[in-house]
Amino acid sequence: MKQDYAARARAFVGVRFRPQGRIPELGLDCVGLMMCTFGLPSNLARNDYRLRGRHLGELLAGLGGPFRRLPRKSARSGDVLVLRVAPEQWHLAIVTGRGLVHADAKIGKVVETAGPPDWPVIAVFRRRSRVQGQS
Repeated sequence: MKQDYAARARAFVGVRFRPQGRIPELGLDCVGLMMCTFGLPSNLARNDYRLRGRHLGELLAGLGGPFRRLPRKSARSGDVLVLRVAPEQWHLAIVTGRGLVHADAKIGKVVETAGPPDWPVIAVFRRRSRVQGQS
């Protein structure tokens, strides 16, 4: 059965923003939103990271198991975008049919924004139908 990850991401709209947040009841950041949307274990990504500089490589390496990287122009609903919000600062968002769901620190909560992202897309990842190492 195919998962509707965009709908799962939308279910978190309104949850408060919290740096390194992994539990919706306490708050989420962009990594926590992605992990909750895709039902990923909390140990997949460190919780002491900063989405700046070299830490992007660590994050992308962690996504390599449950996700596959795709060409940027192939993004579709339910995919994860890695965005460059400032030099050496990254952000994750989930594509929906209307735009993006992401944890917005300035607004202080998870939001859905309409249209294409305001920031350059650095990478696109899609959830594998079967995660490597699982049968």
